[in-house]
Amino acid sequence: MDSVGQRSPEKCFIYVTTPIYYPNDKPHLGHAYTTVLADIISRWFSLAGCNSYLLTGTDEHGAKLQREAEKRGMDPKDFVDQMAEVFKEYWKMLGIGYNRFIRTTEQEHEEVVRYVISKLWDKGYIYSGKYRGWYCTACEKFYSEGEYVVENDVVMCPIHRRVLEFIEEDTYFLKLSLFKDYVLRILREGNIVYPKHYSDEVATKIEIEGLQDLSIARPKTRVSWGIELPFDNRYVVYVWIDALLNYLTGLGYPRNTDRIEQYWRSSVQLIGKDILWFHTAIWFTILAMLDLPPPKKLLVHSYLTIKGQKMGKSLGNVVSIDEMVKRYGNPEVVRFIIARIANYDKDVEVSWDIYDSIYMGDLLNNYGNLVRRATTLAIKTLNGNAIRDLDEEFAKTVDKLKQQSIDYYNSLEVATAVKYTLDILHETNAYINRKEPWRTIKPNQTIYTVLESIRIASLLLHPIMPVTTSNILNSLGLDRIEHGLEQFKLGYIERYNVKEAPIPFKKIR
Repeated sequence: MDSVGQRSPEKCFIYVTTPIYYPNDKPHLGHAYTTVLADIISRWFSLAGCNSYLLTGTDEHGAKLQREAEKRGMDPKDFVDQMAEVFKEYWKMLGIGYNRFIRTTEQEHEEVVRYVISKLWDKGYIYSGKYRGWYCTACEKFYSEGEYVVENDVVMCPIHRRVLEFIEEDTYFLKLSLFKDYVLRILREGNIVYPKHYSDEVATKIEIEGLQDLSIARPKTRVSWGIELPFDNRYVVYVWIDALLNYLTGLGYPRNTDRIEQYWRSSVQLIGKDILWFHTAIWFTILAMLDLPPPKKLLVHSYLTIKGQKMGKSLGNVVSIDEMVKRYGNPEVVRFIIARIANYDKDVEVSWDIYDSIYMGDLLNNYGNLVRRATTLAIKTLNGNAIRDLDEEFAKTVDKLKQQSIDYYNSLEVATAVKYTLDILHETNAYINRKEPWRTIKPNQTIYTVLESIRIASLLLHPIMPVTTSNILNSLGLDRIEHGLEQFKLGYIERYNVKEAPIPFKKIR
């Protein structure tokens, strides 16, 4: 994948977004998967010297939430107010450093939705009509023939395996069909959607079925919980149109033209593959109708699965965030595991054996052990003081791995960037074993070189484990982390003053 962002801090702006989540229950590992990856990407570009802006939030309108609130005997607004705070607490636990947590019930967002719908109506892109089709409330989506599943003569949602409702009603349509050729050109010729096979998947669907106009309104007699159409108060806006526009609200659209100009052209949008259609065929069209380009990158990840099925609240097969935090005793370990298993191409099976192996192998025995060994040696042999004297030969090995990690971060390949960072730690552990600084009278060069390797690896892991890595660097006598790539130069630190020999990770109980 091509790199995102520019090296000059004055010109480098990155806008990272997650999907906004239905707050019908507390978030689980599936939500954390997307959100942590987005946070890591945002933190990386900030560390590299860019102006990075991270947006996440909750999608609070629609039939699903209306029914959930009714089931609990609550007013929908009271219910989503309560659940939005639950999401914020979990993101605080996982160290999600969002710049804005957006809620679609905010007045600002509702005004943006009404503005956009009015603009599209005035431009002639919306018309009235009648819709007939099979609808899944859990997906908030109509399914056409060939998309749904038939089991024992019952029409089912292909994702949630729930019985679909057949709905026939008056509605308003958005003229997506006018933009068929435009969307196909972006999907076939552009490099916006990554991995590319997702782009090809949507393009093939459009080529076979066409790009059908979209019903963008729901009668209030069926769905009352939503934003009223500005030109017909008998209807509310389809929840997916409402939700997609949050990405523009987050930048101050339409008033804050400077911010939109700076950030939108460098926007990185993370989504799961189940909402690919909405974020390509529909989203790209809406943006074109508003005379805006598509995002710079739409990063699509595969599912977390349990026994081959997508993790989800509807199927009741979720792994809780609390369970993982309790198991490893540190929320940043959860972040590291997500970074390590991240996969855009293939579904990833949830496995405690794999997670434990990652923790024990990568963190406890590799990173943690190296930090403990090096700091103990520095204190015992140099009274904690290591002066700049770099082993240039070994530095070449570290420098090559470091650059590969940086390149993969810039290309948004988080898991591969982590892999090369771990290689630095492996090589440094082996370097200590070869050099045996405890046997030499002058161990300064070896220990300084090892501490520099730990510093570089810690910087590369900082977007993933910001608190843990800051504590480790602090134990080396480094009290601040800079912004910019200059700090990644080997030999950058003149003197280390090691304060303590920490044990960053402990064995699983």
